[in-house]
Amino acid sequence: MSADTAARLDHQLCFALYAASNAMTRLYRDRLEPLGLTYPQYLVMLVLWEQDGLTVKAIGERLYLDSGTLTPMLKRMEEAGLLERRRSRDDERQVEIRLTARGRALEREVAALQRDLFCLLPLGPEDMARLRTELRGLAARLRGLDSL
Repeated sequence: MSADTAARLDHQLCFALYAASNAMTRLYRDRLEPLGLTYPQYLVMLVLWEQDGLTVKAIGERLYLDSGTLTPMLKRMEEAGLLERRRSRDDERQVEIRLTARGRALEREVAALQRDLFCLLPLGPEDMARLRTELRGLAARLRGLDSL
């Protein structure tokens, strides 16, 4: 591949990943809006539905978000009645996040949304599993480059 060809937008892996991510986010965004969730808030809810009572730090580690990004989002979610933020009894420097009844109830609505989206995606279950595995591996390798 020549230098001229390599510099073209359509030959950039970063752009292909960006475009796919953007399309997927839009697909979710349009369906999450009636539920009062943004896509990043949806990701926080997924983490908390798996394990409630996590610290801000643990949620950030799971989603690869820093506290400067996460804290304002969690405040808005608390104002919306989806979760509560409390100082840890064991370590007051830590803030624990707990779902409210409203936040827990939202899981049923999101499960229906996920089923609908699964049917829309142009990939079969095996292809989705393979792509997810490849993307997780790529993300892990790219995070390893951050320290170089």
